Amino acid sequence: MRVISGMYRGRTLRTVRDLSVRPATDRVRQTVFDMLTNRIVFDGARVLDLFAGSGSLGIEALSRGAAHATFVELAHDAAEFIELNLRTLGCAEAALVLETDAMEFVRPGNGPFDLVFADPPYAFDRTAGIPEIVFDSGILRPGGYLLIEHAGDISFASAPAYRAGPVKRFGRTHVTFFTPTNGRKDAQ
Repeated sequence: MRVISGMYRGRTLRTVRDLSVRPATDRVRQTVFDMLTNRIVFDGARVLDLFAGSGSLGIEALSRGAAHATFVELAHDAAEFIELNLRTLGCAEAALVLETDAMEFVRPGNGPFDLVFADPPYAFDRTAGIPEIVFDSGILRPGGYLLIEHAGDISFASAPAYRAGPVKRFGRTHVTFFTPTNGRKDAQ
């Protein structure tokens, strides 16, 4: 797995070799970041990578100019690989790796973030509730984005606090974008 673009473009990322981590594919990351480039300014952004796994989403954001990325990953081995990748790339000072439960981290006082990635395991039974938890916590800045990578059998509806969509489909993997409903231009 390699960094797609930015200052670390082409650099290899290491991760656990078992199936406990499902890294975002190059195709998914390329499409997602192409869409984000037209929506946010990465320079100076603060990013949260929940269920970080390989850390590829947060590292891609750092490569494109994000000022800081927080990686939340419960699995010890995966968290160690994220730290190794950050040190190897020379960007460990712009990151924080927390070995804790992602949903326990999402609470008032943590943040604020301009961009939140959530890539829970497909078997995670609380995926459908992630948008409500994130938006209720206040960790996302007004005008920020939440992106959830999820199995295709899950769909999200908009709610008073956020708008769900667009949804990008990559076979059985889907990525849904969420924006707060605070008068910001819709994410189409």
